[in-house]
Amino acid sequence: MTASATMTIRVSSETKLKLERIAADTRRSKSFLAAEAISAYVDRELEIIEGIKRGMADAAAGRVVPHEEAMAEIDPIIEASEARRADKA
Repeated sequence: MTASATMTIRVSSETKLKLERIAADTRRSKSFLAAEAISAYVDRELEIIEGIKRGMADAAAGRVVPHEEAMAEIDPIIEASEARRADKA
């Protein structure tokens, strides 16, 4: 098991009530749920930050794709997504 540390955080009254509701519905402690939420947030944010750093390093090294070339590849994906969304409406 991973070692743990204690933290104190402030949340809005609304967030506290929502957390209490989830805890009651899932029979988990508020501490467990808060730790899970923070862990997921930290992992996601670190992944985003690392991706940005890689992108900046690529740009600095000249490893880039011209805008027109990128859009030529992305436009069909966007159009297909919009078509699926329109079909669901």
